[in-house]
Amino acid sequence: MQRAMRLAVRGLYTTDPNPRVGCVIVNDDGVIVGEDFHKRTGEQHAEILALQQAGNAAAGATAYVTLEPCSHYGRTPPCADALVNAGVRRMVAAMQDPNPLVAGRGFERLRDNDIEVEYGLLESQALALNPGFVKRMQSGLPFVRVKLAMSLDGRTAMTSGESQWITGEAARLDVQKLRARSSVILTGINTVLHDNPSLNVRLSARELGIDGDVRQPLRVVIDSGLKMPADAKMLTLVGDTVVVTPPGNTATLPCEVVSVEAVKGKVNLVELMAWLARREANEVHVEAGAGLCGALLQQRLVDEIVVYMAPHIMGANARGLFELPGLERMQDRIGLEIIDLRHIGKDIRITARPLYDQQ
Repeated sequence: MQRAMRLAVRGLYTTDPNPRVGCVIVNDDGVIVGEDFHKRTGEQHAEILALQQAGNAAAGATAYVTLEPCSHYGRTPPCADALVNAGVRRMVAAMQDPNPLVAGRGFERLRDNDIEVEYGLLESQALALNPGFVKRMQSGLPFVRVKLAMSLDGRTAMTSGESQWITGEAARLDVQKLRARSSVILTGINTVLHDNPSLNVRLSARELGIDGDVRQPLRVVIDSGLKMPADAKMLTLVGDTVVVTPPGNTATLPCEVVSVEAVKGKVNLVELMAWLARREANEVHVEAGAGLCGALLQQRLVDEIVVYMAPHIMGANARGLFELPGLERMQDRIGLEIIDLRHIGKDIRITARPLYDQQ
């Protein structure tokens, strides 16, 4: 199963909006006769590719899969049927598929055809591999990851708004990988007006370790006043940009403009996330200012915070990470669980999960 997990990781930057899945087929002598991973949406799933490699050796073998084999016709035929037809004797899955169209039906199809089924092996690793797909299927919302860069004293921009560059080159390259794994890169109009960012993936296929073209995540700009410049840099780049605004706003822009319900004149962030999930967005990568980051955190929409901390001081007058009005007492603070801490070049990367119900 560990080998199947390592194979699945190879689809980290390419499978969206499908989950990352690996499969290893082993005969009774413990010899691997077939293995592969799902590469891109619309292409064959990991189980099919591994079965093709195994050929007749799949009969009587055990299939190790990181996710329950699908049992329905989607973009491709059911993998459960392929395992049955190949004569596989036993199937071990890391986790059940959270997709309501599957959700145990794949296991049932296998058991009905006298295939031994087990699941739960390395389940936590499987869940960590596909946080966005799992959350979208279970809640109708994407997994939201907020990326921030700060100085040692917790500042993310000077008073003037100047912020390039807080961190070093290694950290900026690391951010490119976070972008590459995401379905959406989300920002606010103030960031666009101030920085005119590209918000694209600038690593090559070779640098990402993939075959084929680099997938550009959908760029989404929250623009409640519809101030998006028609000549914004991101609108000239490969990939699609969507400007999200409240109903009633109109403008002619060289990109898609979408109306989303408003609250007090601003885009309803919960409705926005639900809309993104309906567009099959699994992981939303946020690069924005303190206002939008704070609003997302305050509405409990943030699942993960990635902070790159640089070894310098920017001073008390520089800008903070989150605008969070109303946090006046210690009991009002938002707790965090640090799940990873490591050096990235000269900077430190802190990965944390908000603990909304703990103080």
